[in-house]
Amino acid sequence: MSKNTHEPYIPELGIEYPANPDEHMGPVRYEVELVLNEQYPFLDRSLGFRIKSALLYFGIFTLVFVIAPIRFGLKIEGRRYLKQYRSLLRNGAMTVSNHMLRWDLLCVLQAIRFRRLYFPAWKENLSGPDRGVIRLAGGIPVPTDIHSMKHFNQAFEDLHARKKWIHVFPESSNWFYYQPIRPFKKGMFTLAYKFNIPVIPLAFSYRKPTGLYRLFKKNYPLITLRMGAPLLPDITLPRKEAVNLLREECHRKIVELAGITNNPYPAEGD
Repeated sequence: MSKNTHEPYIPELGIEYPANPDEHMGPVRYEVELVLNEQYPFLDRSLGFRIKSALLYFGIFTLVFVIAPIRFGLKIEGRRYLKQYRSLLRNGAMTVSNHMLRWDLLCVLQAIRFRRLYFPAWKENLSGPDRGVIRLAGGIPVPTDIHSMKHFNQAFEDLHARKKWIHVFPESSNWFYYQPIRPFKKGMFTLAYKFNIPVIPLAFSYRKPTGLYRLFKKNYPLITLRMGAPLLPDITLPRKEAVNLLREECHRKIVELAGITNNPYPAEGD
């Protein structure tokens, strides 16, 4: 991809974003208390759950894949890398993107085409009204205590053994239509190093509404999702050094894919 000579389109929506780059934009609506312990099914293998999850993904692969390009003017670029690196990706991969839309995971699913994704999810979000959909889509809650963390890690070890794909929003919180790329948490990059799996960078950026969109979406931008070539962790380096390097490379690539030449945030978000 050639470098842009100017900064990308930034929508002016009058949204007031939090001061801290990893802070949530609004309060969480708690409806249930989620208890994470050794009895909690971080990977729910029950028949009823698998049927409902399959039905949800059927709806995503059919209805959502038609609706998203219409609703958001979604354009996807860089899919050629999936074919170009097919042999590298056959044992699983980790996709990574900025977090800027309620539908952004669905857009990533459309980019990687008919693959299921599993992803870490904030425990708070699995206590709110979207908890059922998040779980069925592949959300795995992140524990807040060390005793439950081993079960969380075991879930991703099982997924890796089954060659499943993982998605990560390393900015951690969803900021609607935000343009700069915020700092990245390093936690899931540690798993990429541990499993020695490729990391696929994806960047959401925006376009000014044109044509009919000027009438129906004049207050909101159109969306472009660009995919980059897979990045590999350097397993010859010590873990801490390799994880930090992978995070920096992924952050830098997503900034580049978004068309940003002067990003105000560093890669480190811990």
